[in-house]
Amino acid sequence: MKRRALLLGALLMPTAAHARTTKKKPSKQTPAKAAATPKPFGPQPLKDGKTQLVAFNASAFPYRSAVPGSNKPFLDVKNGRQLGHTSLGGTVYWEQPTYNDRRSLLYLPAGFDPQRPVLIVLYFHGQGATLERDVMVRQAVPRQIAESGQNIALVAPQLAVDAADSSAGNFWKPGHFAAYVDEAAERLMRLYGDRGAGRQLNLAPVVLVAYSGGYLSAAYALDRGGANHRVKGAILLDALYGDEDKYAAWMAARRRQAFLLSAYTESTKDENAALQGMLDKKRVPYVKALPATLNPGTVAFVPCGGLDMHGDFVTRAWRPDPLKAALAMIPGYAVVRDKKSA
Repeated sequence: MKRRALLLGALLMPTAAHARTTKKKPSKQTPAKAAATPKPFGPQPLKDGKTQLVAFNASAFPYRSAVPGSNKPFLDVKNGRQLGHTSLGGTVYWEQPTYNDRRSLLYLPAGFDPQRPVLIVLYFHGQGATLERDVMVRQAVPRQIAESGQNIALVAPQLAVDAADSSAGNFWKPGHFAAYVDEAAERLMRLYGDRGAGRQLNLAPVVLVAYSGGYLSAAYALDRGGANHRVKGAILLDALYGDEDKYAAWMAARRRQAFLLSAYTESTKDENAALQGMLDKKRVPYVKALPATLNPGTVAFVPCGGLDMHGDFVTRAWRPDPLKAALAMIPGYAVVRDKKSA
């Protein structure tokens, strides 16, 4: 608060003679000056978490190009002014409202400190999901990040809205993932509220987390996204429904710099076995158990149970809150709390 000076006036001023023989007593009406407290230098840890849903320029959708590997346009159905996409299951989803949500979820937990090593987690949700209902509430992704004890910034793009469709949209395009990551760093800096956070966020490594149908966006981000130098690892939560060759090629190229953790149910058992075979051919070592830490070069496959587990896999896999546990296994990003706040 700004302090107002109290003007005492000439009647309260001592005479020169009186001032020489008596000590001046401070007026009870004059507030004592508090000792000046130096302001901390640079960006500081957040006292409270921050969440935002914000439209991105480099969003996954709208997407008006072709489906990769074919000459077929993504929007292959027309009904008057409406354009729609025929999913692999044969259902037609209209561009409005399924493929035109530009928003991404941004989240910074309490204690987030841009002056310490920062990790960006980029979360690709599965089919039939929305950011508000599923990523934030049902899957509790922000909460799990907050409880991981790691200095993490979350970014989650809205893919197909509440639809049984895994389409990657603009993430199919070469270089789009890199553009998305760059914009995410800028948006996170604005959410934090201090441009001093920009350097750490612009250089922060990225961990991809894909659940279920999010595998396709993650696969193309690794295959042609243009930012593999930023990708520290990938966590697949019952998410290997195809494109095993892309994950195998990425891991072979980045075996000394990145990690891969694939936890799965019977739903993706065969695809995980296929990926293991590809890694064998490329002489990439892996383990079939949960590792102690997710260091560079770690590749781990963790079987977790039957098909009934798939729907709640983000919150119940090899243990409750598996995302929280997996993120806590990444060394070098622990939040350091001072003794006063501990």
